Amino acid sequence: MGAKTTTPPNEMSFLDHLEELRWHLIRSTMAVIIIGIVAFVFSGFVFDVIIFGPSKMDFPTYRFFCKAATWIGIESDFCKDELPFTIQSRTMGGQFSADIWTAIWSGIILGFPYILYELWKFISPGLYEKERKHSKGFIFIASLLFFLGVLFGYYVVAPLSINFLGTYQVSEIVLNEFDLDSYIGSVRTSVLACGVLFELPIIIYFLTKVGLVTPDIMKKYRKIALVIVLILSAVITPPDVTSQIIVAFPVLILYQISIGISKRVLKNEAKKERKAKEKAQKEKERAAKARAEKEKADKENTDIRPK
Repeated sequence: MGAKTTTPPNEMSFLDHLEELRWHLIRSTMAVIIIGIVAFVFSGFVFDVIIFGPSKMDFPTYRFFCKAATWIGIESDFCKDELPFTIQSRTMGGQFSADIWTAIWSGIILGFPYILYELWKFISPGLYEKERKHSKGFIFIASLLFFLGVLFGYYVVAPLSINFLGTYQVSEIVLNEFDLDSYIGSVRTSVLACGVLFELPIIIYFLTKVGLVTPDIMKKYRKIALVIVLILSAVITPPDVTSQIIVAFPVLILYQISIGISKRVLKNEAKKERKAKEKAQKEKERAAKARAEKEKADKENTDIRPK
């Protein structure tokens, strides 16, 4: 009976790669569904504590800014008893639809590390052993940055947006009665946008590896990057300068960190090239030495032969 053989990843056909990708997508989808089902079962906690948390004045962010304003000695909207708006659902299946989609997005956010893991399992067979070795911490670092961004979006961007837009009125005649989908959309956008923004160092790392970005380019276009960051901050935050600065500040720090990461990548690449050249030179010298010794030995053997 013949032994069962497996096709190496680098010898797989295009259809084999598609089949492999299909199973990675299936497993990622199953993880999202499982986490989503758990979130759906505990929807009361998800909505009352997490989703509607920033709409209540006892939210940690509001208490912090209220204490800061009191310490400085100024009045602040963060010290109110409640926010002057209500949340409503105006369609028949509005609440059920919101519950389903919130469960799905919960699965995507909480399942992000596993989704990355499946993506990495699909990509890693095509990498060299050294590349796999140096990228072992990729899933952990990318997940850490993503969840830091999610927490920043939830505890900083979302409450600032909700407080500003919830208290903004063009006239006392107009009441703020927000639709459920609109409210959830604001929280979701703030959280996901910050999660993606915080992946900037990872993105710069790979762009530097493929040669599309260098530290000099990032320094040269720093002012343009600042404008882009401010535009992005204006998109995901309310239109007040304070909120935009609060969001832009950590992104600019990440941009500076990314410059350092880009420098490190290029330094490591140069070090690898230098070692490769040194190794090639040593091999060349070793071969030349072996050839010279062989020629010397052959000459000696020729000299000692009887004439």
